[in-house]
Amino acid sequence: MATRLTNAQNFLDVNGLDSVRLQAKSTDKSEKEAALQTAAKQFEAIFMQMLMKSMRSAQEVLESDSPFNSESTKFYRDMHDQQMSLELSNNGSLGLSDLIVRQLGGDENYTPHTILRNNGNLDSRGKNIFDLHNTREPLPKTIPMDRQTNDENIPKYLSRNVEKSSEVSPSFNSPQDFVTALTESAKQVQAKLKIPFEVVIAQAALETGWGKKIIKTNQGDSSHNLFNIKADSRWSGDKTSTETLEFQQGAMVKKREPFRVYNSIAESVNDYVNFLSSNERYKPALNNTSNVEQFLHSLQSAGYATDPNYAKKILGTLKTVTGLLNK
Repeated sequence: MATRLTNAQNFLDVNGLDSVRLQAKSTDKSEKEAALQTAAKQFEAIFMQMLMKSMRSAQEVLESDSPFNSESTKFYRDMHDQQMSLELSNNGSLGLSDLIVRQLGGDENYTPHTILRNNGNLDSRGKNIFDLHNTREPLPKTIPMDRQTNDENIPKYLSRNVEKSSEVSPSFNSPQDFVTALTESAKQVQAKLKIPFEVVIAQAALETGWGKKIIKTNQGDSSHNLFNIKADSRWSGDKTSTETLEFQQGAMVKKREPFRVYNSIAESVNDYVNFLSSNERYKPALNNTSNVEQFLHSLQSAGYATDPNYAKKILGTLKTVTGLLNK
């Protein structure tokens, strides 16, 4: 049986996992405990694999120019990641499996999550401010929008939820959602700067990974910065700092830079118009808007981005945008 359980440490071997299920049905206590430990490690491996997949997806924007960007390479890379996840979980790297064993194994010393502090978010009475079921203060049926957030009739733990941005951050579940959401705003840019709205959408799509990688603020909110415009000395509004990759002397360098923060997508688009029209260095690009390729190369030459393939990448994204618009 031990040999069959060891097989479960190879992600290609389904029989090894089936042996864990059979051992869990054993009447022997030690056998059941061993099966629980193995199953917990498998769960930790799945969780770790999800983490690794998420980190891989964050690098997709850099894969288009990579010589290793092929289906066969990705296939073997995924095999390697899955096996490595199993090896790391077997070594207890995260410690998640130990917690699972303690909780499911009936450890009397295990403290349930229901009585743990939630990141220290306790009010003055020692209660979790997000636990609405345990509060003694009655929840109001409605919250008048014309009231101030410090209204005595609104519980303190709800006051932070009243102070919201005037526009809810849209969620972009697919490139089609991104294109649909930006079409009207992009057409406003076209009306003001004569840049084809499809090009505006393509540039925003490249900068933000189709809206899924918009820069976050320190509070975890969306910066609504669709074009990754930095917050230089000319910017007096809110800003947030984040790590970015830039090309210097042909090499990619990681830097931490400040970026502008907007209250809405509309503000981001309007500032994009102001940013291009108020900078002398972008005038040659704006004079070439009738020729998309010349416009993008002029934008790149003016220093909008340090990536030497910036214009080429936007042109590639533009093909996808055009295809989605024609659906």
